[in-house]
Formats: sequence, C-alpha cells, structure tokens
Amino acid sequence: MDIPRIFNITESAHRIHNPITAEQLATLGSALRLEAGTRVLDLGSGSGEMLCTWARDHGVIGTGIDMSRLFTEQAKRRADALGVTDQVEFIHGNAAGYISEEKVGVAACVGATWIGGGFAGTIELLVRSLRTGGIILIGEPFWRQLPPTEAVARGCLANAIADFLMLPELLASFGRLGYDVVEMVLADQDGWDRYEAAKWLTMRRWLEANPEDEFAQEVRAQLTAEPVRYAAYTREYLGWGVFALMPR
Repeated sequence: MDIPRIFNITESAHRIHNPITAEQLATLGSALRLEAGTRVLDLGSGSGEMLCTWARDHGVIGTGIDMSRLFTEQAKRRADALGVTDQVEFIHGNAAGYISEEKVGVAACVGATWIGGGFAGTIELLVRSLRTGGIILIGEPFWRQLPPTEAVARGCLANAIADFLMLPELLASFGRLGYDVVEMVLADQDGWDRYEAAKWLTMRRWLEANPEDEFAQEVRAQLTAEPVRYAAYTREYLGWGVFALMPR
C-alpha cells in the first residue's frame, strides 16, 4: 500500500503536505486551546508535523495514519527528533474507514478528504471517533474566485468548477451538516508558494540523481509544466483552509 510515486518524489522534502505554513500550523494549535493529554486522531497524517509539533508544544497524544510508506517513516523520525515518541504513534495504512478504539478530543483529516468521498463523508467518519465536546478538523480547498471556465478549473487540477465551493458556501455547508464552525486558518499565497514551489527544486534534484530512472520522463514533464500552470491557475483561483467544527 502506497500513494502514487509522483507524490513520494515531489513532496519528499516537505514537512507539511498542504499549503499552510509551520507558523499557521502553530497558530491553529494555539487557537484550538489544546490541553495537555488531549488525544488527537489524524487521518492522512503525512510526515507527522501537526501531531509532532502539537505534542511538543501542547502535550497532546495521538495517532496518525497515512498510506505513504515514505511519509510515515519521516513522521516517525520527526517524532524522534522532537522527543515525542512516547506521545505519538504513526501507522502506515489506509485511513479510509479508520475509527479510533478510544474516543479522541480532536479528530482530523487535513487535506485528504477523499478518504470519505469528500468532506461530508469524511466528517461522518471522523465524528465516530470523537468524544463529546471534541473538535473535528477538516482541511479543504475552496475557490478564492470562481473560475470563468471549466478549462480554468481543470488548470487548478479540479475536474470541474463544481468540485469546490466558494468560502461562504463551504462554511454554510458545514452548518447544514449540523456543525458549528468554531475556528479556521486559511492558506495565503505565500503558503501556496512554499507548498508548490518547494516541489520544483525537489524534482530537479531527483532528476539529477536519477537520470536513467523509468519515471524520469514523467518527473521532467511535470517540472517543465508546473511553474506556469501553478502561477496561472492554482495561485490565483484556489484557496485552502483548515476548519474546526463541533457538532451542534
């Protein structure tokens, strides 16, 4: 079980696999008023930066599950580097359908809502692990401005304009599902730049080290196309945020 190889290559140097910065991740942890001993479940935990830094800074404990072997190993090394291996556990596996045996104070899926077929299904999954009074965290894209054509939406790597909502409609949709939005931290263009542009140097270094790899042609094509595609489409049209929800 693993994610597609292209992601393991392009994001191999990332600590955070979405467009929020380390500073924004710290802001989110503080905004949630986390107490020491709070149990956190993170589905699609990537390289473990959220769990590890919150364990260090706030004393949380918890479990992360991710399909990438590489990212899971990086998460374990990060926990070791920060001295929190006794507080967090990282499991290589499929987070879809995962329910914690022990109820948690924070149930998160920050940027992998495909595991539940979208944010609504993912919220439904997360709430099954949530203790009374707990918080759900959802990381989800939204349109900063509505694409004028379907072609522009595809340039943002969406299948169609209908794939994402404008921010007010996304927030309203959480309410219609029966949840209060109690906090949010939104990516800005600098965060997008750090997430996307960092991939380009990683790809270039990988190509230099692996010129004969059978995957080199695909990586080369992506490196050639991505800076222009990103600047023309994603950077201008696509937003992203982490939303804290509590059942009503």
